[in-house]
Amino acid sequence: MPLLQNVLKSAALISVAWSLGGCASFKITKLEKPIVPAVDPAYESFKAQPGYPKTFGVWTNPTLFPATTPENSRIQISLATQRGLLLNGDQVVLDYPICSGVKSRPTPTGTFYILEKIVSKKSNRYGKFYDSEGKMVNSNADVRLDALPEGGRFEGADMNYWMRLTQDGVGHHIGPVLRTPASHACVRGPAKTIPLVFEKVKTGTRVDIE
Repeated sequence: MPLLQNVLKSAALISVAWSLGGCASFKITKLEKPIVPAVDPAYESFKAQPGYPKTFGVWTNPTLFPATTPENSRIQISLATQRGLLLNGDQVVLDYPICSGVKSRPTPTGTFYILEKIVSKKSNRYGKFYDSEGKMVNSNADVRLDALPEGGRFEGADMNYWMRLTQDGVGHHIGPVLRTPASHACVRGPAKTIPLVFEKVKTGTRVDIE
């Protein structure tokens, strides 16, 4: 009987220890689910507006914009929607309208990296022709295809806040945004927005055009 009593007593002590967490070292931890970035309701509301994506509207993430630097940014251009996105990782910082190349001079697609940045730049190919008296005779001249009037002059088109994407003259810069392809292959953007994009990128920043 003493042996049986000792066994029962030991069983009782083990039961108490278990209930008090004495076996905490055997606790099973659940695997945590991957963190999924929350959808920004303000951005979703912006995209749900009538007319998007063809709207001239620009959306800015006020929280992410200050935290976005040339080291963590990239650009994504959609030719189908005629929109540009400045991204911080996979999160949208700016969503703005763009204007890409016409069918005869299409904007190339693929992955590019900014080759140079120039605040004040003029095209050395496209611009305006003036005759010898200073009268404009061609507002959309191409020096490789059009003949400059004798004694006339060529004035290159403004391409300010220039971000070069290819060695043959395609870049992202300020220019008329007509909400339909209208450029000579470059990607134009609004005058108030492109300087913001320019500030957040560097030579080497990735640009995806699709």
